Amino acid sequence: QVQLVESGGGLVQAGGSLRLSCAASGRTFSSSAMGWFRQAPGKQRELVAAISSGGRLYYVDSVKDRFTISRDNAKNSVYLQMNSLKPEDTAVYYCAGSAYSWLVSATSAYDYWGQGTQVTVSS
Repeated sequence: QVQLVESGGGLVQAGGSLRLSCAASGRTFSSSAMGWFRQAPGKQRELVAAISSGGRLYYVDSVKDRFTISRDNAKNSVYLQMNSLKPEDTAVYYCAGSAYSWLVSATSAYDYWGQGTQVTVSS
């Protein structure tokens, strides 16, 4: 059983930065693709960024050049650095892990989920 615990959310003004962290338990972390999803009120959960076990990256268009996903396998952790935040980035952000090692974008491809952390960007 893999457990994911997110931290780093909060309230920030537009243009500010936040760094989300996700600590994972379990021995399969290094071979798992990891992703950050977000869900705003009344909207579907969407994949924001993903990283394969080999370090390949994916970003949704709306966050390209502003967000950076990274992983530290020695610490069983994945991070999301968010810069130039906008009010439309406001959402609950979820860390997720997949049994697949390659980049996957479908929500159904992720097997493990954190509890979520709130990010609120004020205008």
